[in-house]
Amino acid sequence: MISIIIPVLNEVEIIGDLLNHLNENATSSNISEIIVVDGGSTDGTTESVLGYSPQRNIQNSDPESTLRQTQHNSSGLEHQSKLVLIDAPKGRAKQLNTGAKHAKGEILYFLHADSLPPKDFDQLIINEVEKGNKAGCFRLQFDSNHWWLRLASWLTQFSWRACRGGDQSQFITRELFDAIGGYDEDYIIYEDNILINELYARNEFVVINKKLKTSARLYRKHGVWKLQYHFWAIYVKKWFGASADELLAYYRKYVC
Repeated sequence: MISIIIPVLNEVEIIGDLLNHLNENATSSNISEIIVVDGGSTDGTTESVLGYSPQRNIQNSDPESTLRQTQHNSSGLEHQSKLVLIDAPKGRAKQLNTGAKHAKGEILYFLHADSLPPKDFDQLIINEVEKGNKAGCFRLQFDSNHWWLRLASWLTQFSWRACRGGDQSQFITRELFDAIGGYDEDYIIYEDNILINELYARNEFVVINKKLKTSARLYRKHGVWKLQYHFWAIYVKKWFGASADELLAYYRKYVC
C-alpha cells in the first residue's frame, strides 16, 4: 500500500483541490493514508484539511509533532483510507521525514501541494515497484503555455538527471528510503535533488511516462527567464560543491 505525504505551508487555496484530485484518481484499496505535514501555516490550511472530513479525532504523537487523524466515512478514496494532519518543524525536508516516520505504507509517495498526479497514479506506482523499480517519478507538465516551460516539461520524460526535480513527485519504497536515511535535513532547499542524486548513484530511478500537472506559479511570480536562471545557478553551484547554507543564502537573496 501507498502512503501519500504532502508537505504544506500556507496552501489553503489549493489543498482542498489536491485532496479531491487524489480522491478521484486513485483506488482506495491501494492507499494506506494521506499524510498532510504542516510547517506552521497561518492562513487556514490546517483548518481546511481537518474540515475535509465530517469526523476528526485529535491525539498527541511526539514532542516535535502533533498527529491529527480522521477516518473518513464518505465514498471514494476516503472510504477505506485515512487523512492525517501532522504539525512538524518548518522546512520541507523535516516535514517530509516527519510524514515518513508516521507512514504505514510499504511505498512512500512524496507530493507537492500544487502538483496533480495522473489518473490511476497509485496503480502505476505499484506496477513499477512490482517490476523491481524501487523509486521514481512521473514526467511533468506545467500549467502554462510558455514555450520554454512546455519544452522543459517535454524533456522530463527522459531519464537525464538534469531533468529531475521535486515537482515531479517522488515514490520510493520504505526499505530503500530508510536505507538512504531519508531526506537530508541540512538542506532547506534542494532537498529533493539530494535524495534524487542518491537514487541515481544507486541506479534506482525510473520515470513513469504519464504526465503530472504542476503549477507554474513561481515562474509567473518572478518571470520565466529570471527564475530559470536562478534555478540553473543553484544547480551549478551544487555541482561545484556549494554547501547547504550557501545554496540557501543564494535562494533567499534572489528567489524569496
